[in-house]
Amino acid sequence: MQADFHYYATYCAAFIAGYSHEEALAICYSDQFVDCCTKTFLKSVHATVHAATSQTQAELLDMNGDIISLQDITRIWASFHFLPKDLYAETPRASKDYKNKYRLICGPNGALVKDTVDLASGKSLQHVGIAMHVLADTWAHQNFAGTPSLAINSTDSHFSELMPDGTMRRITFKHAPGASDDLEKSRYNSTVFNTRENNILNLGHGHAGHLPDYSFIRYKYMPAWDDYRECLKDNPADYYKAFCQMIHAMRCLRLAQGFELNTYDEETVKPYLYSLRTIITKRQPDASADWKDLAYELSGQLVPDFDVERYAEEYRSAAPENKDDTFLGRFILASLAQKSMITNKIFKSGNLLAGFSVDYDKHGAAGIRDYLMLVSSSRRAGT
Repeated sequence: MQADFHYYATYCAAFIAGYSHEEALAICYSDQFVDCCTKTFLKSVHATVHAATSQTQAELLDMNGDIISLQDITRIWASFHFLPKDLYAETPRASKDYKNKYRLICGPNGALVKDTVDLASGKSLQHVGIAMHVLADTWAHQNFAGTPSLAINSTDSHFSELMPDGTMRRITFKHAPGASDDLEKSRYNSTVFNTRENNILNLGHGHAGHLPDYSFIRYKYMPAWDDYRECLKDNPADYYKAFCQMIHAMRCLRLAQGFELNTYDEETVKPYLYSLRTIITKRQPDASADWKDLAYELSGQLVPDFDVERYAEEYRSAAPENKDDTFLGRFILASLAQKSMITNKIFKSGNLLAGFSVDYDKHGAAGIRDYLMLVSSSRRAGT
């Protein structure tokens, strides 16, 4: 997903769920900031790099492809962008290495979605925003894994787009980093094919380009993990469900009620159904303006454009003992908790692709100095 959904649409969902304008702004900023909180950014504000929730292309290119680098990549992308649906999924293929990667395939309504939302219960608005990012991406990024793998994430070159009039149009890809997609000709940008199993070009949905990130598109493709059988991805339906599930999740978090999987607050969105359908299905590369207009209709307040540096100086200038109480400080604590929880779940399933892990609340930092702040914060909160 892009900023149009992670930022503006999340604001709309939060406001509909009952949060105030200021609360919704904190939630949607934190949601979008998940895509921006890289080690490079964290170094610029003198914060722990272990709180990274994303990686720049330059950071990925600096990875050596060794096991430590691959585990670092997996911890970030599986925890925040490609949440595994079933860590114990069975597959007829016998290789343990293959099974471990197969079990990291992302999808909605898995047990880790509930764990993610439950983890945010009673926590900061920043934690709520992170949870909404993770939840929403399970819909957009399903069928891809947050670990480099040709065997899982590769696709056949045959993609076709189901047009609004019911006809099929062949999709072609170009390999030009930073280039714009040509929606009129169904010509999209994607990563170049690489035959090395663990190459970073085989991370996530790179071979499908930005197709998973566009709400309007319906397309057919053939994923490697499913033996190149044709699969239909209906983004409008998935994005609508993501929006309704976010409202359900945030209402549960706001009211301290139990979150349930496979539950969508469609009743609450009925008054806005026409607007939602129109925005989600509109054929455009960026729906930010339309979501921003809907946000204003809902609250009567303008949602400011996202600025990655908005809270940076507050964190930089805060005294060491006060950093945890800043906006970024609360985000950092929430990101460490989410990454620790997912990494621990993966490790406990017998899968070492995200590295070794411990229950930090039971065993402390276990030698990981930067997690001491998370342990201390949990103890102060009495959790």
